[in-house]
Amino acid sequence: MSKMSPDEANIAVDTAYSIYQESEDDDSQSYTSGQSLASNVTRYRYENGRRYHAFREGSYYGPNDETYSTYESIVHHLWLLTLNDKLFLAPIEEKADEGGLKILDVGTGTGLWAVDMADFFPTSEITATDLSPTQSTTAPPNIRFEVDDASSEWTYTPSSFDFVHIRGLTGCIRDWPYLYSQAYNHIKPGGYFEHLEFSITTNADPDSDKHSDKVFTAFSESILGVGDKHTGMTFRTIEFMKDYMVNAGFVDVVEKKFIWPIGPWPKDPHLKDLGRWGERNWVDGVEGWVMALYTRLLGWTYAQVQDFVKEFRAVIKDRKNHHYHEVRCVYGRKPFPHEIPATTATNGPEHETQSGDADAMST
Repeated sequence: MSKMSPDEANIAVDTAYSIYQESEDDDSQSYTSGQSLASNVTRYRYENGRRYHAFREGSYYGPNDETYSTYESIVHHLWLLTLNDKLFLAPIEEKADEGGLKILDVGTGTGLWAVDMADFFPTSEITATDLSPTQSTTAPPNIRFEVDDASSEWTYTPSSFDFVHIRGLTGCIRDWPYLYSQAYNHIKPGGYFEHLEFSITTNADPDSDKHSDKVFTAFSESILGVGDKHTGMTFRTIEFMKDYMVNAGFVDVVEKKFIWPIGPWPKDPHLKDLGRWGERNWVDGVEGWVMALYTRLLGWTYAQVQDFVKEFRAVIKDRKNHHYHEVRCVYGRKPFPHEIPATTATNGPEHETQSGDADAMST
């Protein structure tokens, strides 16, 4: 992805940012759902002080412990701010007014989005899947959580969902085109698929001698390299979502691009608020992002990861830096039969499989 400077992105810098402070890292303003999490799990993988999922062990790099659950609350709040307090951008509300929707949330994590959707559409039926059963035990009655692997063949009835939602699975899927084809096959004609992802790369200059640029660039290049060379599960997902959507057969495809500042350095109030939460996103999330990848695949020790995380957090909080990264939302509609050309209807959408070490993450 091409890099943009703050000026090129039309982001004015707050001149008082160099002396900006948060009270106790602004912990009091962390977003939490207030709901207890499920504890009926019989087996986990414990490693380097973090807990990881047991089902399809190793296929997801992130932990599933309480620390990561709190972090996911921060990310959920970031997306709500980004979409102006909307849970989705696809035009599904008109159809919801006609009756309850059948909605599938793939890779639901702690289930915050799915629970909010169940509250927002009380007459709809929400199904939410993930590799770990760490969702709320006090969820609304119109939601069902299932332990499942999004990369496997879906066993739902074809053309049964009005809306399928995916958010934040970059680096977790080996064959994105196949997943898109699964979504296409299981959405009703006229239904929508929406996919939201974040970029691993930032506006850091890879050719700069500035310390913060070097640290952000080293992080981005290492993570992208893990996906490209070790796991076969790309971290470049954001670059290809629109093409995936079109190639799968969806129509009326819309791509929206947004900026997440890393720190409250923008002058604009909305971007400043995003930056406050963006800083928390990176500070709270970075250890979970890198611990398994660096120790399992790159040969780092636990101590080396901790030293890097400490250095990275200092860079993130340094008020001299003005970094950000891009996030995108892409949605498309499954066409009605009369809208599908005869050749496409006969052959169906094609996809290619990404190569990589299938067992890399579980070693």
